[in-house]
Amino acid sequence: MKKITLKVLALFFPIQLILIYWLKQHPDWVERYYSNHFFIFISQLQHYLTSWIPFSIGDVFYATIVIGIVYWLFKLLKNKFKNLATKSLEAIAFVSLLYFLFHLFWGLNYYRVPLHKSLGISTAYTKEELHEFACDLIQKTNALHSDLVSNDSLKVTYNYKQIDLQKLVFDAYKNSTNEDLKIPYRVENVKKSLFSLPLSYAGFSGYVNPFTNEAQYNYKIPKYKLPTTMAHEIGHQLGYSKENEANFIAAVITMEDENDFLRYSGLTFSLKYSLNDMYKKDPLLSEALIAELHSGVLENYKEVQEFWQTYSGPVELIMETVYGNYLKVNNQPQGIDSYNYVVALLVNYYQQKRTINH
Repeated sequence: MKKITLKVLALFFPIQLILIYWLKQHPDWVERYYSNHFFIFISQLQHYLTSWIPFSIGDVFYATIVIGIVYWLFKLLKNKFKNLATKSLEAIAFVSLLYFLFHLFWGLNYYRVPLHKSLGISTAYTKEELHEFACDLIQKTNALHSDLVSNDSLKVTYNYKQIDLQKLVFDAYKNSTNEDLKIPYRVENVKKSLFSLPLSYAGFSGYVNPFTNEAQYNYKIPKYKLPTTMAHEIGHQLGYSKENEANFIAAVITMEDENDFLRYSGLTFSLKYSLNDMYKKDPLLSEALIAELHSGVLENYKEVQEFWQTYSGPVELIMETVYGNYLKVNNQPQGIDSYNYVVALLVNYYQQKRTINH
């Protein structure tokens, strides 16, 4: 019976590859039947089942898988590769099962209709439009910074407990009046990652476990970055699998919230991407824009930069390559660079649909 099950799972793997290829060509089908129906049901069920548990079930699941794989390899080596055909069948069946569960619970969202089409906005923009957007962000960032500190040279300090920031971000989603975004977030399910130290060395602020739909954040990062990090991971939880789309949603939710600290985190988050994009188009203009920022805002940027430099090393480079390839496989051909396309969404959304308040 076990061997029959292994063979069925192994044979199912190429069938899945063909099915995924077909689904990539039919985003409307994915959007209508999976993202807006089945996924909403299954994700809400996952939240109710796991949100009350104080630690990440997903982290325990990953740890169990790693331990299991190590044990499997140990036995394979110990037995000097006996029964290699059976062991190979086990490996293919295991990959097939994980591949199926990944797409069933979350991964099919990679193939849904792109967010810019759902919003009815363009992805093209000029340098002049980017400049206008960046200037607006700078004006609002500087004004808010002055409200939060006593001196323009001081960085904004977040005197919040991490659990309180979680609540603020959850409330930002729950109370959002933005009718353009589909954000049916009813159950808070954001947790500290048990692997925050490895995440720091790998260069990651957080992630969503696709098997449990729990959002994990790296609790070691500066508190100033936590609101947008949490909002980004919640965006993933809601079915926006692509990095640029989750970044866009995080920016919108935090920038449009009533809480000054969330709004400051969102404004500086959007501004950083805009300035980076401007630097690629016009380095001198980018430097001129940076010069307009309060020095305290730059101190907040510096705080984050110094944090990542502390953990910088070969692990980060390896993980960047691995994750970049993961993104390319999952319908994001730009890989890590897809993060930069959030600028196109932000510029066009606030030019064509809304204005940044406050």
